[in-house]
Amino acid sequence: MFGFEILKIALITLKENKLRASLTLAGIVIGVFSIIAIMTLLDALQTGIESGLSQLGSNTFQIQKFPAIQIGGPGSRRRYMNRPDITYEQGLRLIDKATIYKYISLEDWRSGKVFKYGKYTTNPNMYLGGVSKDFLPCNDYYIKEGRYFTDNEINGSAPVTVLGMEVVEKLFPKENPIGKKLILDNNEFRVIGILEAKGESFGQSRDNLALVPITKTQEIYGKADRSINIAVQSTSKDTYDETVEHIIGVMRLIRGVKPGEENNFEIYSNESLINTVNNFTKYFKYGAGVISFISLLAAGIGIMNIMLVSVTERTKEIGIRKSVGAKNRSILTQFLIEAIILCQIGGVIGIFLGILTGNFVGMYLNTVVVIPVNWVIIGFVICSLVGVVFGVYPAYKAAQLNPIDALRYE
Repeated sequence: MFGFEILKIALITLKENKLRASLTLAGIVIGVFSIIAIMTLLDALQTGIESGLSQLGSNTFQIQKFPAIQIGGPGSRRRYMNRPDITYEQGLRLIDKATIYKYISLEDWRSGKVFKYGKYTTNPNMYLGGVSKDFLPCNDYYIKEGRYFTDNEINGSAPVTVLGMEVVEKLFPKENPIGKKLILDNNEFRVIGILEAKGESFGQSRDNLALVPITKTQEIYGKADRSINIAVQSTSKDTYDETVEHIIGVMRLIRGVKPGEENNFEIYSNESLINTVNNFTKYFKYGAGVISFISLLAAGIGIMNIMLVSVTERTKEIGIRKSVGAKNRSILTQFLIEAIILCQIGGVIGIFLGILTGNFVGMYLNTVVVIPVNWVIIGFVICSLVGVVFGVYPAYKAAQLNPIDALRYE
């Protein structure tokens, strides 16, 4: 009953001083809101990025001329531009010389293409991918209808294509595309298959593509000044690291990299990309945490000032309570509970508004809805600590008042 009465008195006091309590709450709400909103948005963006980067098949890594994620100024890109291109012939030599792998896919991608069929035309945001026979397992794609390329079609540069679902929906809204002929970047191809839909990842469609034999893209566009990508899949998770080391060694030999020199190509996987993004975003989280801590510190100082004013205004009340038997402990507890309740109410409001705002902005950027449970708990604990730390001194001052002096205070 003692604790309940103290809590009841604290709530009544806060209710009677609505303006003061509201101003105190505002500081806490802003501090907690800022950290929860930023962390919610960063978690949503990170989840979306991880989903978008998880585009390779399992136990698969990619070899290419440029890093998948480049951090740095223009000078850093010039460094990679001086590397020799990864050619189709080098890819064929890798397939021939490598002994530890399950699949190897050679890929030559062309972006910003327009596809046409009859009166229908796509936007100029389509991808035309020249690929080899192992593209599907290396990139986690599956055939929904029709078939994939044969070895003869790839070796003979056949004008055949396999379409992504977005292309199918735009060019063939009322008919089956299998067997039809369409124009891919001003070249005629016959449709032999349709890929299963992959949907969007971080706002980027994975279905706005048309696949053709890689030999056909090189016949159309040429091989000069062009670097292909190579996707390699290991036989299992256990052999993944061994496969990576083996492929790196073979590629160094094929590309004439001398012992002691760094690789003139990049290796990346889903995991390495995600780790890079996580390492990059953690600094934003650190910055947001520091800024929010400063906001909460300012709010805590405001709570201390307001509680000190409250002690001064309620001096006579404290004297009356002490004269009828209230102990120092009960007075201290009352003022401390008032400070903690203020902080926790402000924390709950700030957490709610932060999650709502962070997810609203995230949804605008086509990310998933998330609730940063860890940061919600951290935010609530910090609010309670702020109430305790900045409420102790005013509560102690109130508890130490002499009841006779307090009763005579005007």
